[in-house]
Amino acid sequence: MATRRTHDEDGFTLVEVFAAMMLVVIGLMALAGAVAVGTRRLTGSQDQLIASQRAAEAVESVFKARDNRILLWDAIQNVMGAGADGGIFLDGPRDMREPGPDGIMNTADDGALQEIIRPGPDGLLGTADDERIPLTNFTREIELREIRPNLRQLRVIVRYRTVGGPTQFIITTFISSYA
Repeated sequence: MATRRTHDEDGFTLVEVFAAMMLVVIGLMALAGAVAVGTRRLTGSQDQLIASQRAAEAVESVFKARDNRILLWDAIQNVMGAGADGGIFLDGPRDMREPGPDGIMNTADDGALQEIIRPGPDGLLGTADDERIPLTNFTREIELREIRPNLRQLRVIVRYRTVGGPTQFIITTFISSYA
């Protein structure tokens, strides 16, 4: 006896197979895009951490100079800022350098370019094979703006380049003449 095939047993048409393949391809492309964005964020997070720490370090150096009376109040301003009377902080973005003998960043006596030290092939930090990476893609700017005679706004702007383009991290705070 011959078995008769009905229309329900014919399987998928070519159009249905292509439609299903397109849905799978679109899903895979979306997944690949999400992985790419996640990877970019993961690699950019180290630069963001460096920027935030270096900005906080600069703010702390200004407060320390005021608190320890290393600087007089008139010196805690930009060199050429509006109304500046001989401040010590250099204007504009500057390479991120180690503080000089005065211990204050973004001044004329700053030292060598700051760097990150990573463990070398032996996996130990503090050995001869450590990897030294200069922070060449970072700049730091310290802006001081007078609000009142005994109060200034202190902004530290750290700019850096990422895969997505230039980025910046800004800390804004206030400093008074009173330690």
